[in-house]
Amino acid sequence: MIEGYMRVAAATPEIKVADTEYNASAVINDIRKAAERQAALIVFPELVLTAYTAADLFHQMALIRSTHAALDRVMEETRELPIVSVVGMPFFNEGKLYNVAAVLKGGRLLALIPKRHLPNYSEFYERRWFTPGSPRVRDILYEDTRTRESYEVPFGMNILITASDVPEFRLACELCEDVWVPCPPSTQHALAGATIIANCSASDETVGKDSYRRELIASTSARLAAVYVYANAGEGESSQDLVFGGQDLICENGTVVTESQRFRTGLYFGDVDLEKISQERARLTTYPAVEETEECEGYRCICIRIKEIAGKTAEAEGSLGRLQQEAGTLERFLDPHPFVPGNAEERARRCDEIFMIQAMGLKKRLQHIGTSYAVIGISGGLDSTLALLVTARAFDMLGIPRDHIISVTMPAFGTTDRTYHNAVTLTERLHATLREINIKAAVMQHFHDIGHDPEDHSVTYENSQARERTQILMDVANQLNGIVVGTGDLSELALGWATYNGDHMSMYAVNAGVPKTLVRHLVKYSADTAEDAELAACLYDVLDTPVSPELLPPTAGGTISQKTEDLVGPYELHDFFLYQILRFGFRPLKVYEMALHAFSDANAAVANDRAALSEGDQKDASLHYNIYDSETILKWLKKFYWRFFSQQFKRSCLPDGPKVGSVAVSPRGDLRMPSDAVVNCWIRELETIKA
Repeated sequence: MIEGYMRVAAATPEIKVADTEYNASAVINDIRKAAERQAALIVFPELVLTAYTAADLFHQMALIRSTHAALDRVMEETRELPIVSVVGMPFFNEGKLYNVAAVLKGGRLLALIPKRHLPNYSEFYERRWFTPGSPRVRDILYEDTRTRESYEVPFGMNILITASDVPEFRLACELCEDVWVPCPPSTQHALAGATIIANCSASDETVGKDSYRRELIASTSARLAAVYVYANAGEGESSQDLVFGGQDLICENGTVVTESQRFRTGLYFGDVDLEKISQERARLTTYPAVEETEECEGYRCICIRIKEIAGKTAEAEGSLGRLQQEAGTLERFLDPHPFVPGNAEERARRCDEIFMIQAMGLKKRLQHIGTSYAVIGISGGLDSTLALLVTARAFDMLGIPRDHIISVTMPAFGTTDRTYHNAVTLTERLHATLREINIKAAVMQHFHDIGHDPEDHSVTYENSQARERTQILMDVANQLNGIVVGTGDLSELALGWATYNGDHMSMYAVNAGVPKTLVRHLVKYSADTAEDAELAACLYDVLDTPVSPELLPPTAGGTISQKTEDLVGPYELHDFFLYQILRFGFRPLKVYEMALHAFSDANAAVANDRAALSEGDQKDASLHYNIYDSETILKWLKKFYWRFFSQQFKRSCLPDGPKVGSVAVSPRGDLRMPSDAVVNCWIRELETIKA
């Protein structure tokens, strides 16, 4: 089970103009299919029961009465289905005709929400037929044409459908043009508490309009921190002057979760995270509380139970609001590498942008100090390679010769020929100045001074080397009136995988905001774009080298014996945990469940099904990630929490460094956390899991 997720649907059925019985059958069919797929909400296009293009036929009372009867039929035949349906239709009331979204559930009409902004320009003539809706909500008497039962129904724009059994579900509606205006009704709806906006739309196709439509809906969901379900008219509408191509969209806080192919009818699903929406609004302190906004005044809340139908508990209880974590149940791609863009072109653009952020940060620091020298401990590993590349770019921007970059290699007990030669080659190809300072003798003297047996390869053996290296870098920087550029990355800081006052310390930490999975792609980007073939070959070899601090002696064959991921766990798992925990504050159980899906065969299958993914979710074929079982995920998640809490004291005194993405651990910026906070309540929740 994954908490907070709910399946929603957008439908574009094939309809016939003015054939309300045919159209009602199409709507009923899609509602049934959506309910079978455990969707809690389905949204249909604008005026779907008549067709948007009925034109002056809207003035024919025969069509209006037939539409009323068609709606009653839809309610009757979906009475036993645990799903909220939003259906577009014309509605006649008190001598005026309105373009409305009818909200249905359990055989009852919950609300009628009229369209406010009626376009009357270019190809649109809605004011010829319809009256604009009002935000004011009033009760009108509605009579079911089948049962002759009459009951009051709220009529007006400012209506929220809420669920007592799924508190994050708060639905509001707007229609087509409403979202295209400068101040859409959805803005007020969101400020009044709506987490889901449904839009019944009939937006015709013109050249390039699809891109604008996609950007509009995605950006609206981001601006409102909401889920936006957009159902657009398609085939079956009159083509007398216009063509309607569908393009249904399900967006979540700026992410396109699902997008239909244009010029096709169909039913499209998206599994959206309503808990994420609530968490995001809580995090954004500029997002006003409902009671602080004047816009919420005058709203009518209609409370339902998602998991009930006609007063009975639905058979699907437990699957709505909490989707089962069985193979194929969660039909959404969860990115195993949330820090790494999936699209190759976007990834390249992002890598260049990150390089610029890092280099600009270092450039400013060098200018402020008034120095033209930087000192870097170069190991031949990923992090120091990235730091050297960033420093070279900063020096180029300042017009300082690269030979003022002092690249210091410090061989010790664990240094291998491979990493040593890569360190030397990188320095030479980037035209920095290489200094080799072997620290073995100094560390042995230190062991003698403190009475440590060199055969004891404990933490003292390792940290003595790390601190000796840092001391050398600091003193070399003092000699040159320069600064030490730090190499540690965001993932290492989150795990506390750094020697306190060793590699933990520097004068400016350029990698502090870059997680390990992204470090790898930044180095690969440099290799892919390098004009120097020898430099590119060296960078590719660095990428192929196991991540290691090289503080323990190598194997008999001279290869690295100390592999970081064998000790702390796979960085791709830890980066996934880090993103979900710090970016959204998700509880341990949810992070575990999400990781199960993200690193599963089922998620890999979704990733390979290009048609099932939106552009933003499609992962480049070159992006490989591993599959992990439940025991492995649980083991390293416990390790992550333990290390994250126990190592906060290292993050409390970090050197300055640039923030790169939405997740950072600077004690001066993003992470204000006590160093003595206790991890017990997080671990207790994980102890309840049986992997």
